[in-house]
Amino acid sequence: MRATLNIPDNLVSEVQKLSGEKSKTKAITAAMKEFVRQKKIKRLIALRGKIQIDYDWQKEEELEITAQKEREKLHGRKK
Repeated sequence: MRATLNIPDNLVSEVQKLSGEKSKTKAITAAMKEFVRQKKIKRLIALRGKIQIDYDWQKEEELEITAQKEREKLHGRKK
C-alpha cells in the first residue's frame, strides 16, 4: 500500500541505522513488524495465570503412538 506520511527525517534515519536496512520502506516495515510483535507478546504475557488449560499430554502421546501403529499396519510396515 502506498501512503504519504510525515515522519521526521532523524527518526527514519535512526530506524534505518538500528535496523540495518538501506531503504526507508524496509526500515519502516521492519520497525512496524517489531512493534506488532512486541504488542502481541505483551498481550500473551498479560494472559499468564488467567487461562487454565486442562491438557493431558501423556494421554495425547499414547493416542498418537497408537494411531502411528495403526497407520503402519495399514501400510504394511512393522517396527
